[in-house]
Amino acid sequence: MKLRTTEITLAAMFVALMTVGANITSIAPFLVIGGVPITLQTFFAILAGVVLGSRLGAISMTVYALVGLVGVPVFAKFGAGLGTIISPTFGFIISFIFTAFATGYIIEKMKKTVGVFIFAALIGLVINYVMGTNLMYVAYKFWSSAPEGFTYKMAWLWMVVPLPKDIFLAILAGIVGHRLERTVLSRSQFRKLRKAS
Repeated sequence: MKLRTTEITLAAMFVALMTVGANITSIAPFLVIGGVPITLQTFFAILAGVVLGSRLGAISMTVYALVGLVGVPVFAKFGAGLGTIISPTFGFIISFIFTAFATGYIIEKMKKTVGVFIFAALIGLVINYVMGTNLMYVAYKFWSSAPEGFTYKMAWLWMVVPLPKDIFLAILAGIVGHRLERTVLSRSQFRKLRKAS
């Protein structure tokens, strides 16, 4: 699969945005609320699907994961390396690929209304949470050191804290993506190239 220069540039931009989103609390420490860091990874993964489409959005998230695995500190808390694979939160990194793909795919197949963009973004969020939380549970149960009394219910209760933020940001990603589509992307060379391919 051959990528054009424009596509490579846009994919690289989202890799950079994911890196910033993963470590936003290093830039803005006030975004740690109750000891829980507020990250923007899910927002940018959804936005990648909204802006880049299913194929390129998924490619950009795959590149993000691979860049981190080879040792570039792009994950949360500037984590990196193959050892990250056994981290309980690595499932969320994998889920970003499917989040971007599903979000982009829904938008590609339906009318370009703001409601569709928001719906697609929320479906992407559901995929992120379901995959990430279930893989986190499996990791804690089989190879990571689980907290005492850890249960499947507990894993989901942990996700209640960031959920309102992620719902808000998913809706925002849908709205922003729709506005970009109407004002910039529909007239861009990037969209013309995609339609021609």
